[in-house]
Amino acid sequence: MAGHRRKVTTLIQCLMESGEDLEEDFLLSLEKGLLDEKARNLLQEVFEILGGSGEGVYLQQLKFDFKMDRHLILYDDAEHFNRYRALTLRGELYQTFTYPWFHLYQRLCRQLEKSCLQVGLQERVWNGPPIARRCFGISEEPGDLSGNGAAGWKLNAYNDAQYDLMSRLHGYKIIRIPTHETIMLGGSLKKIDQLLLNPDEYTRAAISKWLVRKLE
Repeated sequence: MAGHRRKVTTLIQCLMESGEDLEEDFLLSLEKGLLDEKARNLLQEVFEILGGSGEGVYLQQLKFDFKMDRHLILYDDAEHFNRYRALTLRGELYQTFTYPWFHLYQRLCRQLEKSCLQVGLQERVWNGPPIARRCFGISEEPGDLSGNGAAGWKLNAYNDAQYDLMSRLHGYKIIRIPTHETIMLGGSLKKIDQLLLNPDEYTRAAISKWLVRKLE
């Protein structure tokens, strides 16, 4: 989490230096009335696609890295890109609503699960909190994606889908920034996660322009 916080802080600094107005650590409290039968069905389908048992549980509050106008921004680390997140993207939710990052996330989930394995074997990620076991059963041994796989990864994927749906129902546009995304800088493609580690003034300005274009 320390690495995540550092990169998000740098991203926010890049935007503020360019004069952009934003709200850090934005909390969205969910209006229960928006979770109607259609919305519940969309989430229940995702829950069942992931092998969930019973009825899916719902988040009460969503925390975003920052907010810009009606855009809610999340920086997604490597643990978000795996077979379970790919499964959620097949649900009706992503046919009902359109997301600008949808196809990119499909590709990253297919191609970069190894990166997820490098960071996702820790207890808190692989097994997740106790609710992960209640919803998705007991995980296999860390690194074993056969059988029941990783309950924590499944819960993470399910919650990502909740963020995608609930932000839209509340009238916001969710902007996801994958750690694997690349930016053209100085004539070559650079990964955003590397650029955010120690950017100079030129790079900070380029990062800000890149993100602002995503909001257009």
